[in-house]
Amino acid sequence: MNVPPTSPIAVVTGASSGIGEATARQLAAAGFHVVVGARRLDRLERIAAEIGGTALELDVTDPESVAAFSAAVPRVEVLVNNAGGALGVEPVAESELETWRWMYEVNVLGTLSVTKTLLPALIASGNGRVVNIGSIAAREPYRGGAGYNAAKHAVSALTRVLRIEMMGEPVRVTQIDPGMAETEFSVIRFSGDAARAASVYDGMVPLTAEDVAEAIVFAVTRPPHVNIDTMLIMPTDQVAAQVIHRR
Repeated sequence: MNVPPTSPIAVVTGASSGIGEATARQLAAAGFHVVVGARRLDRLERIAAEIGGTALELDVTDPESVAAFSAAVPRVEVLVNNAGGALGVEPVAESELETWRWMYEVNVLGTLSVTKTLLPALIASGNGRVVNIGSIAAREPYRGGAGYNAAKHAVSALTRVLRIEMMGEPVRVTQIDPGMAETEFSVIRFSGDAARAASVYDGMVPLTAEDVAEAIVFAVTRPPHVNIDTMLIMPTDQVAAQVIHRR
């Protein structure tokens, strides 16, 4: 990995599309050498080539993959834990344990695994920043969201505890909670049903991945005495998880 010694390094997980890709592009524009990680290496390599970054395959649910990824990163100043996702909208009575298990593994254990592995390097940097991507689902339980709500509430608890534990250390911890943002999120949630995913945003104007990325870059570029603790970002047409103005 050829990184100029003066360039800070930012790691972005789940960077092959959506919020992760937009964040990688904006961090690169802000002067970071960005290491993009995800399972879809072909997409990562295209993004890395366009932003002058480094593409490394990463499955946050696989400890060996996380270890190999982290070993390839020489140092790190910023970690954006963006890898995550939701599956299904079934009520609790009809929930599949495997679906819940996947959401917990990718959202919670994946965030834990990457953070734990890179934390020594973040501390050693003297100005480390961890940004965990939560969701409005981490703040408001809603009908059909139990599994994702549970996972994102757990991410929020992990983030709060890390913030406490890093007090006195040179690492700042931030949680960004997006509301409705039009990315691949709903396509994955509905098992590839693009039409159903698109209908989620009918009659309203959702956030874009770039909107959320701007908030992430803002948080990590504050001076060292400033920590953006949490930020909830919703489109103007949304005032709560399931309270949406549609035209």
